[in-house]
Amino acid sequence: MTTDQKVQGPDGTGGKGTGGKTGTDAASAAETELLEENLRKIDALTKRLIAAFSQKRQIDPSLQGPGQDLMLKASTAYMTEWMSNPAKLLEHQISYWGKTLKHYVDAQQAMMQAPLSPPQDPTPTDKRFSDPHWATHPYFNYLKQQYMLSSEAMRQAVADVEGLSPKDKQRLEFFSRQIIDMMSPTNFLGTNPEALSRAVATEGQSLVDGLENLVRDLEANNGDLVVTLADRGAFQVGGNIATAEGKVVYRNRLFELIQYAPTTDQVQATPLIIFPPWINKFYILDLKPQNSLIRWIVDQGYTLFVVSWVNPDASYADVGLNDYIEEGYLTAIDTVKQITGEDKVNAVGYCIAGTTLSLTLSLMKKRGDKSVRSATFFTTLTDFSDQGEFGVFLEDDFVDGIEAEARKHGYLDSFYMSRTFSYLRSNDLVYQPAIKSYMLGEAPPAFDLLYWNGDSTNLAGRMTIEYLRWLCQGNRFAGEEGVEICGETLRLRDVDLPLMMIACETDHIAAWKSSFDGMRGMGSKHKSFVLSQSGHIAGIVNPPSKRKYGHYTNDDVTLDAETWLKGAEFTEGTWWMRWDSWLKKRSGARVAARAPGSDDFPPLADAPGNYVLPKG
Repeated sequence: MTTDQKVQGPDGTGGKGTGGKTGTDAASAAETELLEENLRKIDALTKRLIAAFSQKRQIDPSLQGPGQDLMLKASTAYMTEWMSNPAKLLEHQISYWGKTLKHYVDAQQAMMQAPLSPPQDPTPTDKRFSDPHWATHPYFNYLKQQYMLSSEAMRQAVADVEGLSPKDKQRLEFFSRQIIDMMSPTNFLGTNPEALSRAVATEGQSLVDGLENLVRDLEANNGDLVVTLADRGAFQVGGNIATAEGKVVYRNRLFELIQYAPTTDQVQATPLIIFPPWINKFYILDLKPQNSLIRWIVDQGYTLFVVSWVNPDASYADVGLNDYIEEGYLTAIDTVKQITGEDKVNAVGYCIAGTTLSLTLSLMKKRGDKSVRSATFFTTLTDFSDQGEFGVFLEDDFVDGIEAEARKHGYLDSFYMSRTFSYLRSNDLVYQPAIKSYMLGEAPPAFDLLYWNGDSTNLAGRMTIEYLRWLCQGNRFAGEEGVEICGETLRLRDVDLPLMMIACETDHIAAWKSSFDGMRGMGSKHKSFVLSQSGHIAGIVNPPSKRKYGHYTNDDVTLDAETWLKGAEFTEGTWWMRWDSWLKKRSGARVAARAPGSDDFPPLADAPGNYVLPKG
């Protein structure tokens, strides 16, 4: 209703209502009251904002960005290029100036013509600029095109820098891209048409709601800005997610062992145990019935055990890889054997848990322990000679800071790993959620995957340092020297049992070619490699009902990764059925279904157990 519209009186004439005020007066009073109420809210929220910021932890600068040596190398390389080949840099600059000036002139000419519209827009499609104003409004389109031109010029300038090592070049490109993405006009209220339109349409209420969301996130994280990705009240672990029926049948200081209830009358004799990564919680494999890998495995007739790792605190400062192997993997495998009465198990390791499973298998080889019949690895790195995109965080400038943090507190707070993974996909996991929450004032969506993504865990101090120094940086396990763990020298080539490796084509954490190289370095005679479409999570949690992501296979795993892919066969849909066929050949005969637990291992709690729940 506009201010010059009259509120109809009781007699329909629109004169005065019972209060004696005209429609204009009533509307103005209502707007004034709303404004005053929002100002009171802003005042109260501002005080809370200041209080929240006062609680912010002091973060070591080495955990905030790359070391100064990278910038020094880049500057030196750029100046060297300038001195040796000034024509190349001048050409680049003149090209950028020319494009910028031409766009300015085109915009001016377009604005002098009727109807008012922006000039032709040759910039590529970008989902950040999906609001119609970016294409139709001359001002916002001008900002968009100038940003896109500047972004391309910066990317090209960085790409043209010579004289850097491949690792330094990769890091320079990555962190430059972070700056470019951060400076997008969509990230600022004054240059975001969707946010401005929402503010006008809601009389500023969207901005008040956004400030409330911002203060809520700061207060929830002690002054650190962590965008809430999903409605925390929409999900309950064990309530409407992680609901597959089962029992905790064993517990120690590192993990709870869950045995899931059978859904078939008979099961394969050889039990299956899954070791999920302890960077996140296991229920990514059991978010809801429709996409639960845990439920699907049980429905195929397997006795399934899943490890649920503890969320470490300062008391786990001295827990290292040897503890995870001895008290974690070996204890879990032995417990499964005792409960089922079988002398062998099939094992699955996901991400970092797959890396540690391979260490465990190497140790078992040294000890003559043949308890594992076959191993399956999900998105696992064992050869870190090519660390993929995540490698930008694995140089000394960052790792030194992580080590100092872990030694100081006894563990690495989940905040650091969560933030690191988020900035690998900053537009999707940082900026776009922040825009929706803080500028548009929207409530976080009820999205189970994003809820899980925000439910991260701490990392034990000693384990964190060993994993980063020995494996990620030193690459000792894949090298000839090996890595000393549990009193043995472990090498990748000692992993010699039948294995299947599942990698994901667009995985930004465990690059598929690195996973492939790690598999080739294992000593197994029987190897299978499957490349799933999509990324680190969606490529694994890809149920048959979705019919969404396909996969590639090629029996010749002696080839290099690129050649393997060129000769691979593509199959529509998930790889789950292919894995099931492979696994059944290594799972023995059919036996009567097993109820969770045994006389020696009575159930301790219902699934999903206690370790997976938030700390009180």
